[in-house]
Amino acid sequence: MSAPNILIVEDDREISRLIDTYLRKEGYRTDRAADGSEACMLLAARSYHLVILDLMIPEIDGWEVLRRIRAKGAVPVIILSAKGEEADKVLGLGLGADDYLTKPFSMAELIARVKAQLRRYLYLNDSSAQGPSVLEHGDLKLDLNTYEVRVGERRVMLTAKEFEILKLFLSHPGRVFTKAQIFESVWREAFTADENTVMVHIRRLRTKIEPDPSNPKYIRTVWGIGYRLGGEDG
Repeated sequence: MSAPNILIVEDDREISRLIDTYLRKEGYRTDRAADGSEACMLLAARSYHLVILDLMIPEIDGWEVLRRIRAKGAVPVIILSAKGEEADKVLGLGLGADDYLTKPFSMAELIARVKAQLRRYLYLNDSSAQGPSVLEHGDLKLDLNTYEVRVGERRVMLTAKEFEILKLFLSHPGRVFTKAQIFESVWREAFTADENTVMVHIRRLRTKIEPDPSNPKYIRTVWGIGYRLGGEDG
């Protein structure tokens, strides 16, 4: 496989140049956009394996760029922002971002997160991966080769994290998962006791796959424990 393509959307020229330099040293191919309009043009013209997106960019802001990315597909998005408030992080994750870094950040941490996102995304799109290529449960169908999810005849676009959460449940239909187990399985990091990250992704996933998200059929809450897959046997 050729080197992954990464789009850097950052209006600070020095930060953009620094990120670009480090990514190229790691062997990645990169494009840079200094504003939201340029980013949208590049996204329409080329395919990317990951987007690094600053929220505070001119012309079209980062929130809108993120919405447009998610309207098209599930490419991983790492948000960069000077805003470190919990509400902004929750909103960013809720809109479909896969990770969130608050400025200032170390390049080592950014590169580590880029590698983690690419490993998951490229694995999920690798048709040579072991195991069944399609996971099904009731009306839910998840295709590991095409990264396609359907509920009945309706196609659903998921982020990489949402896809992995659903894959986790579909791979273990009888199991109850705690928030810590979901976090450690999907993020592949030690649980930090911050339940918001898992809850935001579960809530977002439910809005996409559930006929009635307020009364979930597929991702059931097991009160006091966590979540389990439902839908066939209740």
